[in-house]
Formats: sequence, structure tokens, C-alpha cells
Amino acid sequence: MQIHILSENNSVLNHFLGQIRNVNVHNDSMRFRRNIERIGEIMAYELSKELHYKNIEIQSPLGIKKTTEIGDQLVLCSILRAGLPLHLGFLNYFDNAENGFISAYRHHPNNDDYFEIVVQYQAIADINDKSVLLIDPMLATGQSIVAAFNKLMERGTPAAIHIAVVIAAPEGIAYLKNHLPDTCHLWIAALDEKLNEHSYIVPGLGDAGDLAFGEKL
Repeated sequence: MQIHILSENNSVLNHFLGQIRNVNVHNDSMRFRRNIERIGEIMAYELSKELHYKNIEIQSPLGIKKTTEIGDQLVLCSILRAGLPLHLGFLNYFDNAENGFISAYRHHPNNDDYFEIVVQYQAIADINDKSVLLIDPMLATGQSIVAAFNKLMERGTPAAIHIAVVIAAPEGIAYLKNHLPDTCHLWIAALDEKLNEHSYIVPGLGDAGDLAFGEKL
């Protein structure tokens, strides 16, 4: 697996990452969503450097210009509900992409820290021979992403697979390495220290879905 950690170099990305972590601005859900969207835009730009391009000619008012455009057929697929603002950031840049959505959540059958990943809803475009971007803001244990990936693979065989997350824990990265193909690209905005005893990322930011859309029952 090829891993890209984007916050290792200073950029405006780190500014937005700081804001989404800051408890003093967590009561502003619109600002949180917008910053996640901005992070998605930055990640889309960086990821675009790994795509395939084709040569084209553009007619301007004064002449013809040779240039390039994206040659890959893209499918953006996010994990509901937390992935929606990040998905929108990618879609702002890859505006011709097809889209898919998968629900995956932690089910605690014994009302303790043990959980299973339940995948229920899916609406997925054709992925055969296309470049699939699987989008989720948090990579904690990695189980949700692997469950979503396995559901995607039931729909076909993509030409390339990119996974994009805002914040990742080392444990989640290790899990993906053990369960996903080596050809996958993993794009991480920020790498954090560890998971706590409840399998939440530390220092992390809390529950991305709740911060974006309000607390769930």
C-alpha cells in the first residue's frame, strides 16, 4: 500500500486541521463542515497528481492551446454520514466524477466496547475499470473502510483504488495494510498518535458525524 501523509509539510491544510480539532469552535457545525470540505479540496488536488492524463487541444478566442485533462473515469464513494462534507470537497474538484454512498456504523451488541461493523445502505455507480476514491474522515480501527471496500468489490473490478481520510491512527493503517490490496493508495491529511480504550483516535477531534450534523440517538 502506498501511503501519502499530507500534513508533514506546512500548508494551509494544517490551518484547517487545527480548526476542526479545536473545541472552542466545535459548536459551529457549519464552520466544521466547510473546513472538512476545504480539506477535501486540498486532498483532491494532491491526489490528482497520481491520476492519468491525456493530451487535448483547446480552442481559445485567439488560438489553439495544447494541454492535458484527466483521463481516468472517477467514482467517488463516501461512507455515510460523516463522509458527506469530505465527499463534497472532492466533488468540487472532480466535478465529472460518478458517485456512490455506503452506510457503515459501529454496532455494540453487548453495550460494551466490543463492536461489529454493520453495512446497510448502498448506492454505488459502476466501478469496472474506473478509479475509485473511497472517502471517510476518520481512520480509527479500519474496520468500516474494509467493510465498505468489500461491499464495493461486489460491484466490479476497478482500475485503481484510492482511500482518503482526514485523520488516521496507526492501528487503522496497519489493519488496512493487512486487509486491502498492496496496489491501494492511502491518502491521509494527518496521522495521530493512537486509539484509546474505546477505539477512538487520540488526540483526534471527536465524532466527525456529530460535529457536522448534530448528535445522533
